[in-house]
Amino acid sequence: MRAARFTTWSAVTLGALGAALAVSTSAPPPLPSGWQAKIAALLPQAGQTVTLLERRPSISTVALELVVAGAGGDREVLRQVTATAARGVAPTYDKRLNISAEDFKRYIVFQNTLASTGKTFRLTVSRDATRVSFGDGPYMNGVLKGVSIDLKTGEMRGPEGFSARPVAVPANDDPDRGLLVRSGFQWRMNGNNAQIGNGVRGTLNLLHLGSGRILLSYTRKSMIDRKVDDFDRELIVEYTR
Repeated sequence: MRAARFTTWSAVTLGALGAALAVSTSAPPPLPSGWQAKIAALLPQAGQTVTLLERRPSISTVALELVVAGAGGDREVLRQVTATAARGVAPTYDKRLNISAEDFKRYIVFQNTLASTGKTFRLTVSRDATRVSFGDGPYMNGVLKGVSIDLKTGEMRGPEGFSARPVAVPANDDPDRGLLVRSGFQWRMNGNNAQIGNGVRGTLNLLHLGSGRILLSYTRKSMIDRKVDDFDRELIVEYTR
């Protein structure tokens, strides 16, 4: 048994931007009726005020607590273990938990959470009747610079010269499976042109969360004019419309 608990928006486990939000590569969900209007409603307005989010390491002990309780382990020792994990420190094994050291390691789940940085800013973004285009600005670190989304076709284009079409992200109302999502869209940008020295591997998520807020994230690694990013760049923000 392996479990992870998802709490409020200030600490949401990020299996989402991977597992819970994963869109099947073999048979992606069909785009919903009226998807153009849905995308337009979720994308930010010009000068949209957003809150910057970040990934933070976390340790889940939910599965461990269930197993130890079933085994009749020492409750005080378990309390100390969970308190240590809550501080972000890896707890140590104690035989008074009544489970093996191997099981102890198996049920300590290391994961990432999303948390607010407390920083708010205005996205550098322009919008007209047909397209939303992103620029660069404070806290954006060039991640979305040159990215645009066509409001009629849904096509996303990037500065590397490649494009991607949206696929629907399935709704999720089960907190044990990831972010609580009402609806959303995902673009997977992949391309390479050796002749001009451009390439990109990126994923953009646009999600309407169970809380009513909107999450926009873009993670990418790219090459432009044969200059390759040293690391994956990522921007995660949330806002209301």
